[in-house]
Amino acid sequence: MNVYFVTSNEGKFREAKEIGKRYEVNVEWIRREYLEPQGKDLEEIAKISAKLLANEIDKPFFLEDSGLFIQALNGFPGPYSSYVFKTIGNEGILKLMNGVEDRSAYFLAVIAFWDGEKVLTFKGKVEGKIAKEMRGDKGFGFDPIFEYNGKTFAEMGEEKNEVSHRRRALESFFEYLKSLK
Repeated sequence: MNVYFVTSNEGKFREAKEIGKRYEVNVEWIRREYLEPQGKDLEEIAKISAKLLANEIDKPFFLEDSGLFIQALNGFPGPYSSYVFKTIGNEGILKLMNGVEDRSAYFLAVIAFWDGEKVLTFKGKVEGKIAKEMRGDKGFGFDPIFEYNGKTFAEMGEEKNEVSHRRRALESFFEYLKSLK
């Protein structure tokens, strides 16, 4: 089975393609940026983005959106993660968390799949906490400050891909596609 992944991020595409092989799903790349509306709910944002793209893409496709949700900051940055990372970065998040005891956080990934008629969503979540300082030299985004089982995602390297929120969402999605055969 073939399915198209709409993303401008080559790393995300490679990860999805590799995971897809295990499910006999061939992931093809539609390399492009697209409008992501702002909102409070990651799933709703992904659904709206997919519906907008459905007017331009005439085959089944999926997209992925993810965010970092920090308990002590009432879920911030959440759906605003990309903008927050670009503006204040890891240093800004660490500054906001200075002196905060409850450092629990989670990453959430949402896949929105346009099947030609409707949008279906699949989620993946990883619980962790915000580290007290940046650690590790691999990964991107908030990876150097998100700690999972004692290591930041940036310290984990390829090991991160085995436990990531994106992987969990992709596996759920690919299981669904496999069930259609």
